[in-house]
Amino acid sequence: MTADAATRRGGAEVAAQGWGWRHAGQNRWATKEIDLFIGSGERVLLLGPSGSGKSTLLQGLAGLLGGADEGHAAGRLLVDGAPPAQQRARIGMVLQDPDAQVILSQVGDDVAFGMENFGVSRSEIWPRVDEALAAVGLNMPLAQETSQLSGGQKQRLALAGVLAMRPGLILLDEPTANLDPAGVVEVRDAVTAAAESTGATVVVVEHRTKVWLPVIDRVVVLGADGAALADGAPEQTIAGEREHLVRSGIWIPDSPAVTVRRAPTVAAETLLVAADLAVGYRDAPPVGTGVNAEIARGRITAVTGPNGSGKSTLALTLGGLLPPRGGTLQGTDAFAPSPKRPEPVRWRSRELLTRSASVFQDPEHQFLTGTVRDELALGPKALKSNPGDTSARIDDLLARLRLDHLADRSPYTLSGGEKRRLSVATVLMTRPAVIVADEPTFGQDRRTWEELIYLFAEIADAGTAVVAVTHDDEFVDALADERIELSAPVRP
Repeated sequence: MTADAATRRGGAEVAAQGWGWRHAGQNRWATKEIDLFIGSGERVLLLGPSGSGKSTLLQGLAGLLGGADEGHAAGRLLVDGAPPAQQRARIGMVLQDPDAQVILSQVGDDVAFGMENFGVSRSEIWPRVDEALAAVGLNMPLAQETSQLSGGQKQRLALAGVLAMRPGLILLDEPTANLDPAGVVEVRDAVTAAAESTGATVVVVEHRTKVWLPVIDRVVVLGADGAALADGAPEQTIAGEREHLVRSGIWIPDSPAVTVRRAPTVAAETLLVAADLAVGYRDAPPVGTGVNAEIARGRITAVTGPNGSGKSTLALTLGGLLPPRGGTLQGTDAFAPSPKRPEPVRWRSRELLTRSASVFQDPEHQFLTGTVRDELALGPKALKSNPGDTSARIDDLLARLRLDHLADRSPYTLSGGEKRRLSVATVLMTRPAVIVADEPTFGQDRRTWEELIYLFAEIADAGTAVVAVTHDDEFVDALADERIELSAPVRP
């Protein structure tokens, strides 16, 4: 523990002694044999390749893993000397999936919920709500409907709910993954300020290290099997373990840029045309407005902009899953199933399968079966594809996206990064002409990120049009042929 960390008070102590966890019905340990002590007030960055058990360790520390019916634990895991389930009033966690943490229908009530559960007096609750929302940059009315928030705004909301409780242990699982660049720094600074004020212990899981290194005390590196491989001061640990970290896919400062050599094999034929397009949900004001774009074969279009600007809503509209709120969106005669029905929102589900496929921001929203392999086979079955061809394609995608060892696992038991790769693979199985992907590189280590980058380049060069909603500047720099930039909405 650094001298600076030693001066902080109010934080929880964390101890793992030979701890491990295996999900029910699985032979593979999600994480195992971890020996770790984190002192009061320390700030720790937890690194490791996708699937190494980082999220599992955080869930264990939060007391969220359940009993014997959900899995098997080995060793001991303690917070302030007791099992985490007995210390929940001392622990706050921001989950990898912000949707899973939104409980109530209004922003103010959602932030207040945790404090109400732990008996904070009413006179304290609402000042804390205002303070927490301001700290994370979520400047909106307390009565704002949570259902109308973007993914990044929900992530800020979840963090506000945690900071308002003033816990002794703050656990953050990819807390900035869905945030725009300005939001990343704002959220990091909000966590740092809260830790300085209360003395809280902080454990952060992130694949990309640069933003957090200036504000943490220690780096702990997990190996592929979940065991701790290195533990020490940030600069020395990153320098000493550089080769292992790069090999494990960790995003370390000054990582070399990825160069993708494109080799298109088809002409850039226009498939979709948006003219003065406005998007939004029926019961809410339009968000993205005035969008003019052509989506063409073999071209990769990046949709960028700040949180709340309508990127995900535009993606759902381009994918034929939401009607436009203004302007037009039409498929060309060569692309639409009928000249009388050029609008994607009017196409039948079977027509969409081979024309326009969507990768949702939350991967679980598109899982329908009990195993990874069955999930990949679902689309081809609907199209009555050749079973032999389907099986070969499944094996190829599983290997390329490092999911082959998970083929018989339930999609819902995968890590966040693994779920994202599976959701991308499912839409590739039907070979659609257009793929609309919302945050396709979310939760990836550098190795799996590169696999996705090369895969998107390959399918685009073969003639697929790709539309990617993203905050990932490296993705845009490596792949984007076109860019749609949305602006933040003007709030009254």
